[in-house]
Amino acid sequence: MKKVTAIYPGSFDPPTNGHLDLIERGSKIFDELVVAILRNPDKDPLFSLGERRRMLEALTAEFHNVRVDTFDGLTVDYAAKMKASALQMALMNRKLQPNLETVFMMPAEQYSYLSSRLVREVAQLGGSIEGLVPQMVEQRLREKLEPAVKLENARKSKTRKRA
Repeated sequence: MKKVTAIYPGSFDPPTNGHLDLIERGSKIFDELVVAILRNPDKDPLFSLGERRRMLEALTAEFHNVRVDTFDGLTVDYAAKMKASALQMALMNRKLQPNLETVFMMPAEQYSYLSSRLVREVAQLGGSIEGLVPQMVEQRLREKLEPAVKLENARKSKTRKRA
């Protein structure tokens, strides 16, 4: 039987528990799962490509059939290059390449509302992101955002004093 390689594409900025749920479940379905981080020149990511890659490599180290890679361009072109026969969660790509099987997986119910954008917004506003991202990612978010949050709080404090 032919080995089935699947691509799980995304920006993963930052990786969330929903992403990890899908990675774990995908690792049980496919012979090989490539977590492919898209390098999108139109986005201004919070974490660099290297930071996201290192976080995902650490978070997926326990899954021996999962590897992390980066790419730019069309996902279907990357999938062809990787000789993948399936995409996990990339519905648009089925239209572009009908021969590439598309598997749409919903995250576990407790993560169904979760997105990287939501996590970034909550963290930037100083809200709790506990349980939304792995502890390592939460720590990295706090380190990255703490200077900006302190600066914003200082600005608010000065504005209140003037009023």
